[in-house]
Amino acid sequence: MVLSLGLLSGRAGAAEGAGRPFLAYLASWTEVATGDPAKTLLARLPGTMSHVALGFVKPDLIYAGDLDLSRTGLAFPFSGTVLKGAIAALKANHPDTKVLLAVGGWGYFGWDARDFRALAHLVRDLGADGVDLDYETADSGCARTPDGRIACADDARAIAVLADLRVALPRPYVVSLAGWSVGAYGEGAFAASQPRYGPYVGMMRAVLKSEAAQGLDLVSVMSYDAGPNFQPLEAFRAYRSLWPGPLALGIQVMPPEAGGPRFTVERTVRLLQEVLSDPKAGAMLYGLGLVPPGPTGPDNPDYRSLARAICVSLDRAGCAAPVP
Repeated sequence: MVLSLGLLSGRAGAAEGAGRPFLAYLASWTEVATGDPAKTLLARLPGTMSHVALGFVKPDLIYAGDLDLSRTGLAFPFSGTVLKGAIAALKANHPDTKVLLAVGGWGYFGWDARDFRALAHLVRDLGADGVDLDYETADSGCARTPDGRIACADDARAIAVLADLRVALPRPYVVSLAGWSVGAYGEGAFAASQPRYGPYVGMMRAVLKSEAAQGLDLVSVMSYDAGPNFQPLEAFRAYRSLWPGPLALGIQVMPPEAGGPRFTVERTVRLLQEVLSDPKAGAMLYGLGLVPPGPTGPDNPDYRSLARAICVSLDRAGCAAPVP
């Protein structure tokens, strides 16, 4: 099997593979409880990932300094001092890896009270490289207009959030965006893409068509957990129709709560092979530290197996390096 051969050889990684994005979320609540930065999962990661996003920070975080994480939303079982040390250790071993703070996510809906000045302060204090914007809301209020377009009650706020984030963190800080599964559907060739119901269909269209999108460096598609009719490749194509830059297809460790097929090793490899004709295509993994219920194996893979499958599929360097 090509995957097995690639893992055994370690694959040197072609120049093309080195340029493809591989963003992996690290679930803060799954980290190792330790006072030694070198013993954290974060510090021991291999250099196979282009970006590691630490989840999740509240948009309305309270952070005044001194590496106090208690009111940021992050759930690491260690102090901010240890986290700063872990980031420094990872970057010392793998200088090309970008460490991002993932802001938002399900349940962190405090966008109207966002404090991106505090967020930027936290990024700088930790020695991180930027922010992954996971803009989610309880109801985006998207609906089809009489002329066939998609308009969302959240459009103006979503655009303002992205614009404010880039002002708070000017380049060379990285700003990436996690796009909702059906967020690029609803118009044109994707007007009838499935599933096409609910208030989230098209929720990312206005953002990606706005001037604020020029502030993005990477977009990933949460191409999972959207029901049995959802097709990850269709979602990838829909986002590509709106975004010309680096684009990552999302792979999920856990079984989908909304039904539909899970990401086995074989399915992950097959899906990624389908997008690699696109020179800016890559992958996103959600997430490091997550282990599915039951015995693990190729048909029920943990984050380690999927991280290696992604690495080999993208032809990145060092895929034989162990994932802790």
